[in-house]
Amino acid sequence: MTDKVDPVVDEAIESLNMKDGPARRKLLKGAGLFSATAAASALISACTSSTNSNAGAAKKVAGNFPSTPKWQYWFVNHVTTNQFFTPTQYGMADAAALLGLPTPKWGGSETSTVSQMTTYISTAVSAKADGIAVAVIDPNAFKSPIMNAMNAGIPVLSYNADGSFSNGQAEIGSNRLAYVGQALYISGQQMGEKIISLVPGGGDVAIFIATPGSGNIQPRYDGAAAVLKAKGGYTLHEVATGALTGQEQSAIKAYLLGHKTLKGAFAVDGGSTEFLGTQLKAAGLTIPNGGFDTTGSSLPNIKAGLTDFVIYQDPYLQGFLPVVYMYLYNLSGGTIVPSDTDTGLSFIEKASLGNYQVSSRFQGQTTAQKYIKRPAGAIQNAQATTST
Repeated sequence: MTDKVDPVVDEAIESLNMKDGPARRKLLKGAGLFSATAAASALISACTSSTNSNAGAAKKVAGNFPSTPKWQYWFVNHVTTNQFFTPTQYGMADAAALLGLPTPKWGGSETSTVSQMTTYISTAVSAKADGIAVAVIDPNAFKSPIMNAMNAGIPVLSYNADGSFSNGQAEIGSNRLAYVGQALYISGQQMGEKIISLVPGGGDVAIFIATPGSGNIQPRYDGAAAVLKAKGGYTLHEVATGALTGQEQSAIKAYLLGHKTLKGAFAVDGGSTEFLGTQLKAAGLTIPNGGFDTTGSSLPNIKAGLTDFVIYQDPYLQGFLPVVYMYLYNLSGGTIVPSDTDTGLSFIEKASLGNYQVSSRFQGQTTAQKYIKRPAGAIQNAQATTST
């Protein structure tokens, strides 16, 4: 029988530039290969034996990047168990895996307690963290902890929250390198415009907020309030609901039952938003309502016609991008400085639910890694109006 070489093997040998030796000769002459399947098996075996000396080096790199220390990053959060941040945690883990780094540490507070968050920053500094990402929910309390970290040579980014706003002007309050998250005051202004379109006649409007004064949501309320005040004819009620899910639901229920003359009900945090539609229905109120984020029952409520809209800020990117930015900063010797990044302001309504309803890590409903196919056809997007 004449020796034959499968074309798959021949092509692989050439592309791998295998030198003459036992592994190459086994493939070319002795294997008796007649199928691509057998060829693949033999090639894997040969490549394993012939490249064993380089295997250690290959495991030390991620993609085409050089070998680096196993940098350990820390994320400091204000509501660590809130489901909004589930995709954020998936995002930071996915970015770390992509770069060959350990999963970042996650901690802080479950109830927006600033002292617990600043203590966690100090713990990260003591542990010589290689980078810290902080939800800066207060413009003053984080100034010294962040400066201490930076003085210790630890790069610090803010995500999700970046201080506060006063009369529409940012009060960042720290020397962090960059912010990754939504343009919060602007998102509030956009919600204000949406409220005007849904409640054109003015009147009593309630806006629910989990923790008034907190830098991650108060700017939204302030932005909406500024727009409604400028328009005139609206009486605005700011209603605190609490940082925990159970508190939010009961607070909304009690308020709606006691205020049946409302013309609209809205929220500036995900937890409050997800209860609006169902609690309005339970209270016998059919009025415009909406808010932020895609957690819990918010998307099903939109589909069922119980909620008009939510504003999406992409929590997955708020975990993924800080890891990439801190990695590049460390990799480049500090020359690739992170940039402020707006993670988005998209209105999701019944007509645009689409793939937001698909269970994924991007929305936090499943741990499974999956490819979600984009819809065929033209990409619909409004005319761009902003730039840098």
